[in-house]
Amino acid sequence: MADGTDDFGGPAVPVLRMFDRAATVAFYTDYLGFALEWEHRFAPELPAYEQVRRGGVVLHLSEHYGDGSPNTVVWIPVRDAAALQAELAAHRHPRSRPGIDPDAPGGPTVTVIDPSGNELRFAQVDP
Repeated sequence: MADGTDDFGGPAVPVLRMFDRAATVAFYTDYLGFALEWEHRFAPELPAYEQVRRGGVVLHLSEHYGDGSPNTVVWIPVRDAAALQAELAAHRHPRSRPGIDPDAPGGPTVTVIDPSGNELRFAQVDP
């Protein structure tokens, strides 16, 4: 704002579309190490809307038509891209074997693609 105050309540939270809830939640929790914090449904048979978190990174995953768009890209800062790449390699996901791009824009980057085609770019930033 013009007077220097900040009316925003926190960081933006990307909403990512998911088509296979079980595969997506397993990808984020079992493989990427996020914790599932909550799930919302208007009724048991209706689409899920969920929140996952790892450290300070919060993502929303939605089965709702119109929420998010497949093939969205989210850039996520990390302290050590090589350590993250090694952690993921140790988990051995059947559809993901990310490497590290040392010359990516923004610094060394590990890129993974979730089961719905969303791309997560974990880019190393200086502390």
